[in-house]
Amino acid sequence: MISIKSEREIELLKVAGEIVGKTHHYLEPFIKPGITTKELDRLAEEYILSQGCTPSFKGLYGFPGSICISINEEVVHGIPSNRKLKNGDIVTLDIGACYKGYHGDSAWTYAVGKISPKKEALMKQTEEALFAGLSVIKDGCHVGDIGHAVEECAHKYHLGVVEELVGHGVGSQVHEEPDVPNYGKKGTGPVLKEGMVIAVEPMLNMGTKEVFMLDDDWTIVTGDDLPSAHFEHTVLVEKDGYTILTKR
Repeated sequence: MISIKSEREIELLKVAGEIVGKTHHYLEPFIKPGITTKELDRLAEEYILSQGCTPSFKGLYGFPGSICISINEEVVHGIPSNRKLKNGDIVTLDIGACYKGYHGDSAWTYAVGKISPKKEALMKQTEEALFAGLSVIKDGCHVGDIGHAVEECAHKYHLGVVEELVGHGVGSQVHEEPDVPNYGKKGTGPVLKEGMVIAVEPMLNMGTKEVFMLDDDWTIVTGDDLPSAHFEHTVLVEKDGYTILTKR
């Protein structure tokens, strides 16, 4: 069942989302060649804790890091390690924060130093697809409307749409109903109502839509080793639109 949040829950979700956005803003200056993903993870955890929250992903389903950090062909769920970022990489930080039992969730892909024009285009187009999906959200819209808008934008740029991984409801759990795929048909799927909170998160690949999991049982990578980008916001469904809770 998709829950409609109470006023109290919405206020807590707003705080959690704000902290996620502020964590992204805090980390951005550190995203430079030479820093390890483990250092970024430590900085993220320290900042989230300093804001009166806890990292939502730490220990979630057994995940070993505080945030997910995925580089180049890694789509999602990259484990923080001693790997150093290099000039020309793109890196996705997927950040969750829990405030008094309620969560915010947002991913963003960043350039490391000077990146190629193709990677710049991938990032710009994936962010565009996120906002295309968000643009249709309002009371009474279908989940399929969101997926259709994302998919239409992705296909315009000939990007691969990852189908195995989807957006989701957000609340007292990081992942709640409904699933929010990045593909779909207009007028299909669950109907969204004012007061629902969802995360929309296009994961688009420069090449094939196919992905597979590495032996670490976490990291998802593209099937052709071409780069992937990931942009995500948690939003509140409103009568005539939406409000982004994870503004950066």
